[in-house]
Amino acid sequence: MSNQSVPNKIRFHKQSQSLELCWGETCYQLSSEFLRVHSPSAEVRGHGRGNEVLQTGKKDVRLLKLEPMGNYALKLTFDDGHDTGLYNWDYLAELCQHQAAYWQRYLERLNEAGASRETGLIQFKAVD
Repeated sequence: MSNQSVPNKIRFHKQSQSLELCWGETCYQLSSEFLRVHSPSAEVRGHGRGNEVLQTGKKDVRLLKLEPMGNYALKLTFDDGHDTGLYNWDYLAELCQHQAAYWQRYLERLNEAGASRETGLIQFKAVD
């Protein structure tokens, strides 16, 4: 994959809530939840390293709309109202290539925070 290369295939699978992106013969699938919790928006990424905002309760989030932004990005709209942040091709390629590691780190951060992927659950954390 070269920088800023547009995928040759972009397909959204509504039932499984996954976005399929292909560069040549290599295809990847990113779930709506994965895309939502890794949004490039300032609301999620913060304003600089270390200022990220952990996204919780997004397990059942659904992708409502995909909009191409010129030839450089996609704008995604989720059913929780989140629609900021543009997913440029380089960032989408990065998410595809590092999906397993990014997902593992997200689960670790949830665990460290005593938080959950589940919607509307109250989490209790024992303290000494």
